[in-house]
Amino acid sequence: MTEVAETTSASPALVTPLLAVRNIEVVYDEVILVLRGLSLEVPKGTIVALLGANGAGKSTTLKAISGLLKTEDGEVTRGEIVFDGVRIDGTDPDKIVRRGIFQVMEGRRIVADMTSLENLRLGAFTRRDKEIAADIDMVFKYFPRLKERTGLAGYLSGGEQQMLAIGRALMARPKMILMDEPSMGLSPLRVKEVFAIIKEINRDLGVTILLVEQNARAALSVASHGYIMEQGKVVLDGSAAALRDNEDVKEFYLGGAGDQRKSFKNLKSFKRRKRWL
Repeated sequence: MTEVAETTSASPALVTPLLAVRNIEVVYDEVILVLRGLSLEVPKGTIVALLGANGAGKSTTLKAISGLLKTEDGEVTRGEIVFDGVRIDGTDPDKIVRRGIFQVMEGRRIVADMTSLENLRLGAFTRRDKEIAADIDMVFKYFPRLKERTGLAGYLSGGEQQMLAIGRALMARPKMILMDEPSMGLSPLRVKEVFAIIKEINRDLGVTILLVEQNARAALSVASHGYIMEQGKVVLDGSAAALRDNEDVKEFYLGGAGDQRKSFKNLKSFKRRKRWL
């Protein structure tokens, strides 16, 4: 366990990160501490996975980055979030979108009583250029099924709605997409399809992706680096390959050793890296 934490820590730091979250704390309703000194980095052009159980603080991390905490009476009370060299914590969500970050929310959050095409146009609401039609064609190239679905988006299957949510994000021409549980509610076949497209988008378009997932196996199959969260902080990070091969990660998140352990908390052999303390 210690070996992964100590030998893989330099992986993201070798490149100037597009996104750097530095020792942030997040409080809800002025009393509930959710994130407890969380730090992570996402290099430009990569896919980075953020893993952890329910309640670890993964979705809160994404909302802190995208400026959505205010909608839930939350705020960053300590630390900083830097995107593309500019500090963005405390910035309004619409301005963060214009800077190049778009979040695909948990549960998809497409507009059910609008068509797929209307949902895609909604994703381009911050743009003033004349290439929106060309980008719609680009989205249909990645998701040809959406072109065939001309009715209301609420009638799409779960997998198709997830594709529409990702396509809507692409319409903003983001530098970075935050994806919150894209596999939620999907069949294994659709999960495989969606993650293959995520990898293709990253490769073809160079879009940086921070991927929050409970399906650790799927996330680590497309990511280059991963962070594991527990109780509001990062407890382990490393290359995706190192995490896949780590015995404790296999046991906790990849189904490799039944249900004998529930947490890293009491594992004597685990030692957090100093920069997380």
